[in-house]
Amino acid sequence: MAFAAVVDFEMFRGELTAVLAYTDGAQGGRPPFDPVLMFKILVIQAANSLSDERAEFLINDRLSFMRFLSLGLSDRVPDARTIWLFREKLTRAGAIKPLFERFEAALREAGYIAMGGQIVDACLVAAPKQRNTLEEKAAIKEGRIPEAWKANPGKLQQKDRDARWTVKFSKAKERADGSKPAVDIAIPTFGYQNHISIDREHGLIRRWQATDAAAYEGARLREALLDKTNTASAVWADTADRSKANEDFLAKNGFLSRIHRKKPPGRPMPPTMRHANALKSAVRSRVEHVFAAQKDKMDLFIRTIGLARATMKIGMANIVYNMKRLVFLRRLAAA
Repeated sequence: MAFAAVVDFEMFRGELTAVLAYTDGAQGGRPPFDPVLMFKILVIQAANSLSDERAEFLINDRLSFMRFLSLGLSDRVPDARTIWLFREKLTRAGAIKPLFERFEAALREAGYIAMGGQIVDACLVAAPKQRNTLEEKAAIKEGRIPEAWKANPGKLQQKDRDARWTVKFSKAKERADGSKPAVDIAIPTFGYQNHISIDREHGLIRRWQATDAAAYEGARLREALLDKTNTASAVWADTADRSKANEDFLAKNGFLSRIHRKKPPGRPMPPTMRHANALKSAVRSRVEHVFAAQKDKMDLFIRTIGLARATMKIGMANIVYNMKRLVFLRRLAAA
């Protein structure tokens, strides 16, 4: 994989070793797999949307994966259960943020500092749909476990009580005769959200946060999503982030708002406002390339259960995107 040429994966060893707390082997038993090797497997999974079982099979099947992992044909390959346990340990320790920050520090050390302002947006990440009754849905929203699930631990383990339904609206397009449908397109989605902030200059993810799909996107702007080290103060975002609370927050913290303005209710949008929004869209649209890469090329989908595991999955997708982006930036510089 191209990652091996531009990323020194040894940088992650310190964080991984501290979290995993492996024993010194004095009590015997088979020694654990190298933590950097296991982390590389998570990178392979995130880049190719692989389950644990599929990752085990393809590592044994593909020489390119074995070379990336520095494994020989006779070396032992971690099985699916070992991969799951490794990821679960990182999830329970909340290690994904420190790992992301470690790579972010390496990017800055390599000269890719946050520049040109930042662009904020969120993307829905689908998860397997839950078929619950109205009573079960009400109990979940209240933070309770439905009584029927308590008596069936097996069923409870398969129920995601953190993911939520939301409806995403898409503007209706004009028909061939120039008319527009009476209503916009509404797409119900079940799962989580990936909130990110990228820098305008390099297009790298600098800050991120994972929430359920129903979480209000505008409130995330005030929750450590902005990078105060960016060399420029401008912040681009869509109308979901336009609110008095956000505007006050940006002004108080030295940021310059470039957030889209909303159309006045009951009136057409003034031409000056439409033109200003169009200029902002030319910049803000760059963040859509991140989501397109994650959803199309990486086929990002949450197969796990619970927000903690979804955060791990989304965090790995963000790390891998930055690795892919670094490969592109290096090739661009070489050209």
